[in-house]
Amino acid sequence: MTSPTPQQPHTAPPAPGAPEAPTAAPGGTPVTYRETRLERAVGRGFGWVTARARAPYQTAVIRIGFAGTWLLFLLREWPHREQLYGPGGPWDFGMARRLLEGNQGFSVLVWSDSGGWFECVYLLAIVASALLMLGWRTRTMSVLFMIGVLSLQNRSVFIGDGGDNVIHLMSMYLVLTRCGQVWSLDARRARRTAAAASTGGDAAAAPRDLTGTVLWAVLGLALAVAQLAGAPGLTWFGHGPFPHFGWSLALWGLWAAHGLWWAARRYAPGEPRIVLDTLAKLAHNGVLLVIMVEVCLVYATAGWYKIQGSRWQDGTAVYYPMHLDYFSPWPGLSQLLGSNGLMVMLITYGTVIVQVAFPFTLFNRRLKNVLLVAMICEHLSIAVLLGLPFFSLAMITADAVFLPTTFLTGLGGRLSRLRRRLLPGHGGPGDGTVPGGGAPPAVARSGGDGHTLMG
Repeated sequence: MTSPTPQQPHTAPPAPGAPEAPTAAPGGTPVTYRETRLERAVGRGFGWVTARARAPYQTAVIRIGFAGTWLLFLLREWPHREQLYGPGGPWDFGMARRLLEGNQGFSVLVWSDSGGWFECVYLLAIVASALLMLGWRTRTMSVLFMIGVLSLQNRSVFIGDGGDNVIHLMSMYLVLTRCGQVWSLDARRARRTAAAASTGGDAAAAPRDLTGTVLWAVLGLALAVAQLAGAPGLTWFGHGPFPHFGWSLALWGLWAAHGLWWAARRYAPGEPRIVLDTLAKLAHNGVLLVIMVEVCLVYATAGWYKIQGSRWQDGTAVYYPMHLDYFSPWPGLSQLLGSNGLMVMLITYGTVIVQVAFPFTLFNRRLKNVLLVAMICEHLSIAVLLGLPFFSLAMITADAVFLPTTFLTGLGGRLSRLRRRLLPGHGGPGDGTVPGGGAPPAVARSGGDGHTLMG
């Protein structure tokens, strides 16, 4: 009878961050594996971009700012809505449809030429903007906000300015961000749900979300009806948000992703949920980087184009728009500044210097903050002197991505204290702030996402 083979001792895997266990070389000499600097740098970088969704307060300001700017614009243009984007304008339905067929733009307004359909789309754009600004079901409202912006702007592409272009781009970027982590109704609902679950002793239970389920089903049904009806622009692999990536694929993918995320949160709290959460954080941080680069490119290109202009070179460029009746809501103030040659020269050269220098100051916090204040003041002056409030609001909101977190948390704390003074019964938990600043506990645990289907 042969003797049994001796069992090898079981060794537990090393804990994350622990030193590598020595391994045996062919000659019996223990060898320790050492990571290279490149491997350590890649590991730290991957951990940094997937650990959490970065800049929650900055993305919240971007959400509130762009949704509020678009909402105010739609409300101001309510009496003129049909002339701007509807059937009463000079750019009629047939011309708009042919234009969108040529430039491959997307607009639900070309699905029907009826006045009722236009009124419905315009009202839905207002409602989506208001709800996104408040942070109610931010995932869903960001998609509806994007559809509203694209539909109205692409319907009349010859109406608008640089601020509309920024809103156009940011509406698509917001879809992939976790912009409701703080200062939103979603964050308050998530904190209240977590507090109720912890006091009830069943923190792992996922509450039912009838509102989110109904919203998800209704939007899916509406998209299916439009798809089966052959609505223009809904192609699978034609022109869309990306080359060879049609709007049907994008919208159905977002709809399916919402359902998959809800199912993972409710029924698969282990590895599937961790993987989806990591992908969502990676998308958020990647889009946040794109927004920052976009803002830098806007200022860099604007500054370098100004340098090539003769009026900017001789310091008189600011003089001319101040003397145009169309850009003079306050003629007396414009005349006062325009008649001062030294002031005109300083503003002209200062504008060019700030715009060209800003992208090169991002790694110097103090200098970046100084130029950031200068650019915000510049846009405020454009709003007052030239009568372009919505352009200025859009650009100030884009600049907010570079605002310091300490400033935003301090501002949020002051606003919360003011609200508690004015409305004593509406403070307390769920207001989106914590004493001393920083992210609320619910945000740190769940990334601002509750067990919702369309939250």
